[in-house]
Amino acid sequence: MPGAFAEVVEMAIKPIRTEEEYRTALVEIDRLFDAALDTPEGDTLEVLTVLVEAYEKEHYPFSPPDPIEAITFHMERLGLTRKDLEPYIGSRARVSEILNRKRPLTLRMIRALAHGMGIPAAILVQEYALKQDTAPAAAPFTYAPKQEPPAPTAVCDAEESKTRTP
Repeated sequence: MPGAFAEVVEMAIKPIRTEEEYRTALVEIDRLFDAALDTPEGDTLEVLTVLVEAYEKEHYPFSPPDPIEAITFHMERLGLTRKDLEPYIGSRARVSEILNRKRPLTLRMIRALAHGMGIPAAILVQEYALKQDTAPAAAPFTYAPKQEPPAPTAVCDAEESKTRTP
């Protein structure tokens, strides 16, 4: 085992800190791509790959797709139609609401899509923007305070007393 440790020590292991070092590492990875495992070239390839991954994670963060994009991607990948989503989401109208971003996914839908279509639940539970309804909104309800009835006048009092029977 001392021989294997000595080979690792001889390798120039250095963090990738600049874009130039990153590009150089990519060229070296491309050159070593077909290196056999458990060889000095294979070990160099493995270490460079780890270093490049760390650099990319820090400088080129990857955001997972939003849930609706993930569903449509899997539909295309599996050759599915909207009708094929009904067992996972519900009625045809509900599928349309979900895919058109009018309604959010429910926990039941997320579980069904994850199990049935293989979409990771971690992607499906992410929040995503819903579209506002484009139909013209009804006039907003305004509260009008109750008004007191007008005060009776002398003429009204006289008319009222005529209609009353003692």
